[in-house]
Amino acid sequence: MSMATRIGLSSIALALALGTAQAQSPATQGAPAPATPAATTAAPAAGAEQGPSEVVQGAAEGMLHALDKDRAAYKRDPAKVGDLVNTYLLPHWDTEYSARLVLGRYWRTATPEQRQHFIDAFYHSLLANYGAALSEFTADRLKIYPTTPDPAKPIATVRTEVKRDNGDHVSVNYYMHKTPQGWKAWDVVIDGISYVNSYRTDFGEQIEQQGIDSVIKRLEAGERPSAIGKQTATKS
Repeated sequence: MSMATRIGLSSIALALALGTAQAQSPATQGAPAPATPAATTAAPAAGAEQGPSEVVQGAAEGMLHALDKDRAAYKRDPAKVGDLVNTYLLPHWDTEYSARLVLGRYWRTATPEQRQHFIDAFYHSLLANYGAALSEFTADRLKIYPTTPDPAKPIATVRTEVKRDNGDHVSVNYYMHKTPQGWKAWDVVIDGISYVNSYRTDFGEQIEQQGIDSVIKRLEAGERPSAIGKQTATKS
């Protein structure tokens, strides 16, 4: 499955997450499963009532309701989808924790300014390149399975299923952890392929060769995140 496919599916599924299903890339099929976040990063949520499945369901329903009010306008101007993402999706996505995992060891050596610039550029690039897929999202394409998290653990997996244009069904699972602001997703795994691990591989060689600022500039210039990994591999 191509990177565009994975991010398009994740956008549709969190109704849900950023930023559909066409090709299968042999190079990514052996991607490892995502690492489990340390329990120290997930403090109990004060007064939080929604469980992980309810968070995903609520984000999906909120996005659908807003889209259905004027779906034609969002299709004409996909940039408007960004407002919906900011309102309904990003509050339930741990962008900093996810970016920290994507950067891996390079997060530790990055300055606070570089970290924030990477987060901003990364998610802006995902939305700019793949956010238009959200305008096609409809309720009949998403199924969310109930999740009963272990009360003794601050982590959970929400299983969902997305129906592709050709009728096939694809598993899309959200890895979530409990934060002081409630349950938040930090990774999405589509057909066994981790979003975090895929991007960590894509960016790692480029950062190693030219530094994190090079990746940030390319993202800010509008390059698709997947293109950065491919171009680096082509040059090597």
